[in-house]
Amino acid sequence: MKYLDKSNPLRKKTGTFLRDLSIKVVETEKIGYNYLEFEIKRGDEMNRKEKSLQALIGILRTSSTLEQIVRKDVACYGLNMTEFSVLELLYHKGRQTTQTIKNKILIASSSTTYVVDQLEKKEHVRRDICQEDKRVTYVEITESGKALMDEIFPLHAKKIETCFGKLTEDELVQLKELLKKVR
Repeated sequence: MKYLDKSNPLRKKTGTFLRDLSIKVVETEKIGYNYLEFEIKRGDEMNRKEKSLQALIGILRTSSTLEQIVRKDVACYGLNMTEFSVLELLYHKGRQTTQTIKNKILIASSSTTYVVDQLEKKEHVRRDICQEDKRVTYVEITESGKALMDEIFPLHAKKIETCFGKLTEDELVQLKELLKKVR
């Protein structure tokens, strides 16, 4: 914090910038590390770097809020987010290999196995070893899992629709396209 000390000669050169910059360290559960959050309070226009950083902060805050809403919603059905994501994939896309599930849900191989194990214990999915290649395992939703998703998916979809209720349909399409450009 020596740099922020008023007596530091370096501060005098950039005093206006430092006076108008507020910095705090925020720890987020989602990304698991600290990041700097800052707010530029200058009257002049922000440059592209500042706008990009503020856009990132906005995306992270929105992502965190949406994740909390989804986490709470799926917990009502006795599922965690990953279990729900796997069930949703199988419900809409049908039988998938464990490798495909891992890639689509973006989880580690060991986590995929664990999640499928948990869903199998709840009798929502079943495994089927490929007869042509024993290294490949398929996972498919059971009648119990399908019945659960028939009941809860429309409610979940309505909850998500409500989250985006302030956006017009055109804005939803635009948001999707803008986020694709950033990926």
